[in-house]
Amino acid sequence: MKLADTGLTVQDIKDKVNKYMIETYERFDFLAETAKDQYIYDEKGEKYLDFYAGIAVNSAGNCNEKVVEAVVEQTKTLMHTFNYPYTIPQALLAEKVCTTIGMDKIFFQNSGTEANEAMIKMARKYGIEKYGPNRYHIVTAKMGFHGRTFGSMSATGQPGNGCQVGFGPMTYGFSYAPYNDLQAFKDACTENTIAIMIEPVQGEGGVHPATMEFMTGLRKFCDENGMLLLIDEVQTGWCRTGKVMSYMNYGIKPDIVSMAKALGGGMPIGAICASEEVSKAFSAGSHGTTFGGHPVSCAAALAQIDELLSRDLAGNAAKMGAYFMEKLKTIPHVKEVRGQGLLVGVEFDDAINSVDVKHECLHRHLLITAIGTDVIRMVPPLIIDEKDCDEAYEIIRASVEALA
Repeated sequence: MKLADTGLTVQDIKDKVNKYMIETYERFDFLAETAKDQYIYDEKGEKYLDFYAGIAVNSAGNCNEKVVEAVVEQTKTLMHTFNYPYTIPQALLAEKVCTTIGMDKIFFQNSGTEANEAMIKMARKYGIEKYGPNRYHIVTAKMGFHGRTFGSMSATGQPGNGCQVGFGPMTYGFSYAPYNDLQAFKDACTENTIAIMIEPVQGEGGVHPATMEFMTGLRKFCDENGMLLLIDEVQTGWCRTGKVMSYMNYGIKPDIVSMAKALGGGMPIGAICASEEVSKAFSAGSHGTTFGGHPVSCAAALAQIDELLSRDLAGNAAKMGAYFMEKLKTIPHVKEVRGQGLLVGVEFDDAINSVDVKHECLHRHLLITAIGTDVIRMVPPLIIDEKDCDEAYEIIRASVEALA
């Protein structure tokens, strides 16, 4: 839908949002009307370089032609049905995901936080059924982020901060340990611990990749103690970090992995994949979803995965991420540049406020986000090239210099 077709002005749209919507977002002050590849366009046709990609969703580019075509074609035959009948897109996507990442079973959800809820539920049910009623405890990382539903929010290791504030008691059964501290994770586990749940790169926590020692150590520790390793790949999954899944960078495999965002190419979808043994914790009636495995979302995901794999966008993420991060290190007031593939964070010294950088970049038509007041985060479409990286670098540099 375009603004010219509505008879409204941009201010009319803003007024309607202000009047009718419950706002929990700090809005960018422009109207996103259309998008293509690495750009978003406003109602005037002015383009913005999109280094946010719908929060790591549009990995094969905004409005990817093959994804759009798959959505249009699927809507002509089957828009929605419940999960009792078999559907073609769901069956094909289940096979594609499992065989691509080497997992046994999949359960579809609608989003990342729902996928993490399912992962938590499966792990706890597995522990209780196999070991007894007290084996449900899960250790997660401080400053992690797993979503905004109650289980996922409780697993988020930021007590008293961020998404937990004002919602009362969290779901019982979680403990937190410092990220990348293997011994601290071991110490946080008890005889009732069934799983360790971790992001391979802490995105909301400031873009901190896990170390090799940490990830391989967790896998070994879980194996030795009859525990599950749960990996949250909602943001890192599907080629973002230079491999199809980020855990592949460490040469390990989880017992359960969650995914969403890039999986659907712009359509809402989430999923968990599990080993054959662990997946048996879910039986008829133990979990469910009305829209999970939606035919249109599954068709979009099939097209998205084909684009990601056939164009080797994981390889491009690794190459462009390395190129981009090296350039970013030369910007004044940069304290540290860190990331994995094209999940990139830049930490500034005390002279620069990252929120101000975000807004200054918006003014110069680059879309990024800020974490706290000292880190900016970028998760661009994985189709970008050196020219796009150079353009983003120049805008960020000019923004920092203007603010300094």
